[in-house]
Amino acid sequence: MTKLEEVEYLLRRSKRFYETATMQMDRGFHDLAVFSLEQSLQLFLKASLLKTGIDFPRIRSVRRLFEMLHEVTGEDGIKEVLRRFNVELGALEDAYIMSRYVARDYNRKEVERFKEVVEEVMKVVGEVVG
Repeated sequence: MTKLEEVEYLLRRSKRFYETATMQMDRGFHDLAVFSLEQSLQLFLKASLLKTGIDFPRIRSVRRLFEMLHEVTGEDGIKEVLRRFNVELGALEDAYIMSRYVARDYNRKEVERFKEVVEEVMKVVGEVVG
């Protein structure tokens, strides 16, 4: 698989996880929606790193992936979004881990907030990376 094919694959999967999260929200499956939003963002950030020519490490931390994007691009907009949403991004990371090991319920407002954060992060990164 070429780098371009891998980028396209990751972006398709990211979009599918995002769409899945929306469906899960509509059904009231908030815990699964948070997991899907985290997966969507993680794959989007990995695709974005690949676009910049960086082979991303096999890590699962959206904050670390975001930090790597800032290191590569030097863009203040990325740094600002990371600063603004650090707590939410950390909570998304926790949701990824807890979905496997700990029972944790989320309410609709929490999921909506995570969705807004994911959308904003993707918008800013998309503007920088293309």
